[in-house]
Amino acid sequence: MRIARQETNNRKIGWLLLFVALAIVLMTLWSRESDTGPLHRVRVATQTVATPISHVGKWTSTPVRGFFTWISDLGVTRGQLGELQDQNRELRARVVALEETRLENVRLKNLVNSTNAQGYKGVSATVIGLPANTWDQVLTVDKGSNDKIAVGMPVLGSYGLLGQVVEVGANFSRVRLTTDQKSGVASLIQNGRKPGITKGSVAGDLTLEFVSAEATVTQGDVVVSSGIGGIYPKGLLIGEVLEVSKETNALYKTIRLQPANDVNTVEDVLILTDTAPATDTLGTTSTKGN
Repeated sequence: MRIARQETNNRKIGWLLLFVALAIVLMTLWSRESDTGPLHRVRVATQTVATPISHVGKWTSTPVRGFFTWISDLGVTRGQLGELQDQNRELRARVVALEETRLENVRLKNLVNSTNAQGYKGVSATVIGLPANTWDQVLTVDKGSNDKIAVGMPVLGSYGLLGQVVEVGANFSRVRLTTDQKSGVASLIQNGRKPGITKGSVAGDLTLEFVSAEATVTQGDVVVSSGIGGIYPKGLLIGEVLEVSKETNALYKTIRLQPANDVNTVEDVLILTDTAPATDTLGTTSTKGN
């Protein structure tokens, strides 16, 4: 067995030496012959035959190489997926914040334009607390005595009169809404100029009282502040007539109003600051126009 293995090894070494010697001979002949020599012609012929085969191999291998490249890129994308998701969430948050800022600017612009059109000055504030129940219709805003807010100042929402400041802290104020049972506003039906008093109720409803039974009042009529008594500036929108009724032999009509503002959607308010505090005939602190 050892003799057989030795003969096999000797045979391999012999073949190796033969190939080395042949390579040396071919290299020597290659270097010495001209470009038109037999070895050069054989190389050219071999390359001519192999070139089309190489193109075919490249054409067939390109989709395969592309597939493996795509797989490799897919792996990188999955590795970055978490980072991309974080960036996406951050961008979405920024878009939401920008949209909130835009909407707030629109609301404040409407408030300021409405107030300026009527010749009033005010301080804008953000609602930070809504009424806790229907029988205490009071909300809280984020401006107070530090911003020169005083008890009795009228407060406007986006669509009209919202209420009146009844309590002031350094950095907050509490606003009693027109729908509160303790609220009362000297009012006027715009169509026909019939006077009355707008009052809230325990249920949070808004009614117009003390309107003569003989007065013509229809659904949709606009009700504004009359300015009588200097409690509120004249011409502030309070609401619209929803329902009109009259009991037999009653001296006054029963009129239910739709408030100008929906308290559940109010986010920003404007506190009128160019009126001075005064006490109205209903016993609550109000403002008197300059």
